Amino acid sequence: MDIRSIAPEELADRTSERRTVASETVYEGHIWDVRRDEFELAEGTGALSRDYITHPGAVSVLVLDDEDRVLLINQYRRPVGMTMWEIPAGLLDVAGEDPAAAARRELAEEADLRAERWAVLVDFHNSPGSSSEANRIFLARGIGEVPEDRLHERDGEEAEIHGAWVPLDDAVRAVLEGRLNSPAAVIGLLAAHAARADGYRSLRPADTPWPGHPAHR
Repeated sequence: MDIRSIAPEELADRTSERRTVASETVYEGHIWDVRRDEFELAEGTGALSRDYITHPGAVSVLVLDDEDRVLLINQYRRPVGMTMWEIPAGLLDVAGEDPAAAARRELAEEADLRAERWAVLVDFHNSPGSSSEANRIFLARGIGEVPEDRLHERDGEEAEIHGAWVPLDDAVRAVLEGRLNSPAAVIGLLAAHAARADGYRSLRPADTPWPGHPAHR
């Protein structure tokens, strides 16, 4: 392995174009598909083949109230057979919808809440070795309730959602003790705990560009 010294400003993930030899959809699903790509890392090195999930991406919302509590919601997740404490989240499955607008919509739909102040908390890829899914977590503060006549009617697994306001420090402790496993919740809670050190002043505006999402480059 070639281990190098880098300047602090060089510590950033970057897009990297490689020559695509062939690409096809090998499975079409209800929400996402599986694509098979053949590509070259460098000219003349021979083609590699990889299957991966093509995913529309998602947004999540870390809701923080004036008492330094976060909102966690409990929902059943079939693939892992667990009910999990999570933060409000949803797919970017509305054509042309801005990520910040999608976050506001998901907060209203899943938690019956709205917020006055928004910032980008952290960006991440769920599993970059097997999926194109990009997830942006927003920090939402200045919380209020959605008017009763505009409440969203939840169905499916979402019909069972219930929530709890939890002190941020208690939620972080649950993460470190292995009691919380939802990736957006784990990442969002740890990021919020870190950002609190400077009063959240280092966070990016809600409309910050998102080059990590293939559709937003």
